[in-house]
Amino acid sequence: MTRPGHPHPTERRAPGPAEGRGRGAARRAAPGPASGRGSGGRIRAWAELLRVSALFSVPGDALAGAAAAGLRPSRGTAYAVGASLCLYEAGMALNDWADRAEDAVERPHRPLPSGRIAPAAALGAAGLLTAAGLALASRAGRPALTAAAALAGTVWAYDLRLKHTPAAPAVMAAARALDLVLGATATGPGPRRTAVPPPAGRADRTPVTSTPVAGARTVRRVATPAAALAVHTYAVTAVSRHEARGGSTLVPLGALAATSALGAVTALRALRKPDGAAALVPLLPAALYVGTAGTPLLHAALHPSPPLTQRAVGGGIRAMIPLQAALAARAGAVGTAIGVLGLAPLARTLARKVSAT
Repeated sequence: MTRPGHPHPTERRAPGPAEGRGRGAARRAAPGPASGRGSGGRIRAWAELLRVSALFSVPGDALAGAAAAGLRPSRGTAYAVGASLCLYEAGMALNDWADRAEDAVERPHRPLPSGRIAPAAALGAAGLLTAAGLALASRAGRPALTAAAALAGTVWAYDLRLKHTPAAPAVMAAARALDLVLGATATGPGPRRTAVPPPAGRADRTPVTSTPVAGARTVRRVATPAAALAVHTYAVTAVSRHEARGGSTLVPLGALAATSALGAVTALRALRKPDGAAALVPLLPAALYVGTAGTPLLHAALHPSPPLTQRAVGGGIRAMIPLQAALAARAGAVGTAIGVLGLAPLARTLARKVSAT
């Protein structure tokens, strides 16, 4: 998957001392393409390109998928997490490669237009990361590889062709849903060994391998959390389409309504379960989800400026984590939910250093 929306816009700031000393001084003070070319500068540039602070929103997809399927995390889940991380970062690199001409005008500080990373390097990284993601998924079995291939195709189609079309939010929503499905299929059991009637004239009943077919119940259990992630992603992506220029009130309000409804549905479902105190476990991540996503969306709706809209997008990305935790807890995987929720403070801390959008 890739990030929703456009790269982080250049923020306005107060004039510095060099800006009042004429154009020559300003040119000397401004960083040129060669600045930051040391090892530390290269690491910083790649961290910005790959939006490393947003990575914490990825593992919960596979873990929530495993929980939704009623399975404990396994080695296959680890492969799914690795594949998801690689495909997410591939989408990040490909996104900036595809937007390099636009970024040169609107966001010249980004790694590609500033010259800190070559376009060919970004495109090469996208290809290598995609191949690595598919290789990791293949280790979890053919169903997982099929889901990963569909996810990779969605990512590349979004970045190269569909990003600036009305279909963009729906494509991004499909990518997140596929990421959850990847976790469920990678964690699922391998081919079952079942006894079949022996051929005529033979008395033995040798177990043979049959192709596993997901039951209708499993499909329904995975479909519900996948739809929840899709709705949230659609809402955040729709908002992100306005983050460079702002000016939209209705879109953040619609996203606020969607996230509030998701949080309410999760909380009400927990309250209706007759399982005692354990049924209340999803309430905390559901509340954190609404607070993380809802507050910046409300601010963006009241004051639709680019900085507040961009902040709302960042909050929406971080809100993926408590939503994934709530979905896992609702499926009964309390330990998984706690582990996923533990990623939230790490994402928030790193987001202060590297923007997630």
